[in-house]
Amino acid sequence: MSAILSTDDLNDFIAPGVACIKPVETLPALPPSTDSQDDTGVILDGDARSATTTTTAPPAEISLTDCLACSGCVTSAEAVLVSLQSHAEVLSTLDAAPSLQIRGPDPTTGKYTVAGLENEEAKLFVASVSPQTRANLAAACGPGVTEQQAGVMLETLLLGGSAAGLASGGRHNNGFAWVVDTNTAREMTHVLSAEEVLADDSRPTATTTTPAKKPILASSCPGWVCYAEKTHPHVLPHLSRVKSPQALMGTLLKTSLSQALGIPPSRIWHLAVMPCFDKKLEASREELTDEVWARSGLPGRGVRDVDCVITSKEVLMLAESRGMDFFNISRDARPAMPPFPDPTLQNFLFRPDHPLQPSSSPSSSLSSSQKTPLAAGSSGGLLYHILQSRAAQTPGSEIQVIKGRNADVVEYVVAVADEPVFKAARYYGFRNIQNLVRRLKPARPSKMPGGKPFGSARRPTGGKSLEYSYVEVMACPGGCTNGGGQIKVDDAVVMERKNLSSKPGPQEQKAWLAEVDEAYFSGDESSLAESDGPAAPDVVLGISHSYINDTLAYWSDTIGIDLRRLAFTTYREVISDVGKATEGERVVQLAGKIGGGW
Repeated sequence: MSAILSTDDLNDFIAPGVACIKPVETLPALPPSTDSQDDTGVILDGDARSATTTTTAPPAEISLTDCLACSGCVTSAEAVLVSLQSHAEVLSTLDAAPSLQIRGPDPTTGKYTVAGLENEEAKLFVASVSPQTRANLAAACGPGVTEQQAGVMLETLLLGGSAAGLASGGRHNNGFAWVVDTNTAREMTHVLSAEEVLADDSRPTATTTTPAKKPILASSCPGWVCYAEKTHPHVLPHLSRVKSPQALMGTLLKTSLSQALGIPPSRIWHLAVMPCFDKKLEASREELTDEVWARSGLPGRGVRDVDCVITSKEVLMLAESRGMDFFNISRDARPAMPPFPDPTLQNFLFRPDHPLQPSSSPSSSLSSSQKTPLAAGSSGGLLYHILQSRAAQTPGSEIQVIKGRNADVVEYVVAVADEPVFKAARYYGFRNIQNLVRRLKPARPSKMPGGKPFGSARRPTGGKSLEYSYVEVMACPGGCTNGGGQIKVDDAVVMERKNLSSKPGPQEQKAWLAEVDEAYFSGDESSLAESDGPAAPDVVLGISHSYINDTLAYWSDTIGIDLRRLAFTTYREVISDVGKATEGERVVQLAGKIGGGW
């Protein structure tokens, strides 16, 4: 990735536009070229730079840490990380050794045991799946296929007890012990985020560090977080400290299974199936390892909470690699899963009914999706839940919607008698995000005596977003159903199934995204809000805050780790030398300042 990007490279899908600079750091300088040179510049918040490109660097071998440490680009998750976290890694890990086998529960003690620990390569496999992935696969299957049916197909593909999935092939016939729905972790994220945003400033927060400043910015989108850490460190104090559903689910699975089964987290291998390539970036963060929650409390190279991330596209490749056609997998015959070794978390992770009435019978985690309101959007509905939670605190209030300059910018106001009591907004897509971060950029003080600050505070729109209490920020326009890892209308599999002979245009792409959204919003029609009887006072959109908080407290108490380490995370500015003086030049400059004879 180049340190200097053209404006065309700052696209909304975070795809790489030029070659990575990493190998350039170790290659000898080339002689000047006499060919015509291409001067390309980009302006990021008024910072104009120029670059001269004369050669194309060879492909680089880059680790995840290298990619996160390099701030010469916005992000290149799709190009760099797909080879490190992919369907091939899933298959190689499954084939490495026989999987660990769960025995129990013991009729006397109720405890579970694990067989196969003598093989150091053996692991226990568990997977989590996002609703956006299920919706995308449902749309790819064709009309009439629901998100729930796509979930059944995924379970059949992944579960070890399925004779029609991955376990039917491979060296050891391994599969995943459990497949869980990230919607459950999303409910935790909703409750924790609502408490974070709506908490009084005078009350202490549960976060590990200084609480986020208002406006609090959503942090579930790793492309946006990576961009902020590398290019706009002034917004880091505003990022929500609550982990994303993927990260929170990873921590929950690794800690609870390790505690219940008496095995180290390193023996548990967690696969996340997500709509976005940048979720691979998130999984690689040193802030999301057992080094934080089990050891020092500081980021480090420990055991990851999420070992591998694959996307909707890679699900098809995963099936194909085993000689299977994903679209031919049964949509109705749901394979069985063993009980989760912790009964309380079994009721939470696999409940088919209302969380206030959990069922103790094992069921599919992907079978109880509720109908998602259209107003919640396709990125999980976090902003919508916060708005509804705030409105519930003020009887007689209403939520007003104010459309912005495009469909991906929307403002929301919770008002009482037309008097605003809470303001929030939604910013999707990098072009809109850049406008947001400009408004958050602090004004620079004048060096002149009596001079006024200059910068964002002097602009007509400067400081407008500071009126918000919360902003939902997503890198992809249209939200997570339009993630970069999703199956697109111009992919061969979709073109073939739709009998398209020519490359689809913008209208076909728009229609395809509408199909994915339709599947995403087509959850179970039996909405919890419409159930008989009065709802509990703390139930918002079918989510009981007290039940979620009790589950979080149980989780923390059971494993003996403070919830602040388990459910919250931190961010850091990524400093790069790209485009700056080299280490040797800085030494010369310092030596010159102190009188050194260089």
